[in-house]
Amino acid sequence: MDIDWSKELSEQLDWHWTQHLRPRLDTLGDDEYLWEPVEDCWTIRPGENGAFTIDWAYPEPSPPPVTTIAWRLAHIIVGVFAMRSASHFGGPPADYQTFPYAGSAEEALKQLDDAYARWRDGVRGLTAEDLQRPCGEAEGPYAEYPLAALVLHINREAIHHGAEVLLLRDLHRSRLAG
Repeated sequence: MDIDWSKELSEQLDWHWTQHLRPRLDTLGDDEYLWEPVEDCWTIRPGENGAFTIDWAYPEPSPPPVTTIAWRLAHIIVGVFAMRSASHFGGPPADYQTFPYAGSAEEALKQLDDAYARWRDGVRGLTAEDLQRPCGEAEGPYAEYPLAALVLHINREAIHHGAEVLLLRDLHRSRLAG
């Protein structure tokens, strides 16, 4: 039996995206997007020039700070999808220092949809041979891992961080109801 691994890998994430995660973000508003559930949250915030910046450090502090929905979405957009699309599928350059972070939920969801579509389409275009080749230097210490391992990692990251966003939405809603 021949298996179309590009299709299987893209549909794993696409099913979760279309059936679970993305529909639950349709009603995201600005108050919730920027809500800080505890003190000293990492978020995105206006910088000196009015452009939004992200709270970020490498290496990450231990323990890592709690993050806002805005921060989590920015991480998915930039660190999960955009940087990888730039490295592997010819997408526009992206990094945490220069990305034009969204100051509103509506803008963030557009960025999210665009970044996701670019990643999804890139994965769908991979051949079986592409999935076997090494990821390359863009993936640092994982450069020799097959591209299929990167796709699986990105799927896990998107599902994991998407679930965190939905949990924050649940907490925000519960706070208002209680």
